Amino acid sequence: MPPSAAYRPSPADLAAASGGTIPDLLAPDLRVLFCGINPGLWSGATGHHFARPGNRFWPALFRSGFTPRLFRPDEQAELLTLGLGITNVAARTTAKADELTAQELRDGGHALTDRVRRNHPRVLAVLGLGAYRTAFGRPKTTVGPQSETIADTRVWVLPNPSGLNAHYTLDALAAEFRKLREATGSE
Repeated sequence: MPPSAAYRPSPADLAAASGGTIPDLLAPDLRVLFCGINPGLWSGATGHHFARPGNRFWPALFRSGFTPRLFRPDEQAELLTLGLGITNVAARTTAKADELTAQELRDGGHALTDRVRRNHPRVLAVLGLGAYRTAFGRPKTTVGPQSETIADTRVWVLPNPSGLNAHYTLDALAAEFRKLREATGSE
């Protein structure tokens, strides 16, 4: 997996990434653990979270003030120094999140709960309303802070940053991320 920011996986690389996994970016006691739905094929091929061009995670993180500059996916390890991490509800890489079954999301929700209990982030931020609803059996959930916690970890739901999510512009997405940053007391 080339570390270069210019690396573009070939169609064969993308096909080979299907059904794989990538490691979490995780450490104990993070300020915020961001949780995607599952890795896409670009992420599987590169080993970097939110790697597909057009995914708005990295720009939203920067515009909201979580990062001092716009990071590239291959710079993801730098998030740990800022008290931020990344994981996923479901580990399996797919071309689209809708390839996951409801059972995979529910199983992923249980595994995520265990990961959160072991690592104690202050906030778990799940990026995807539908995935959160299915994984945690909360069909009426809305974007924003949730009333339930996982042990001492607060739970927050953010919109999916995929470029396929037409419900949120980058500015609107960054505004939701900013609400979380401000609620966590992060400058």
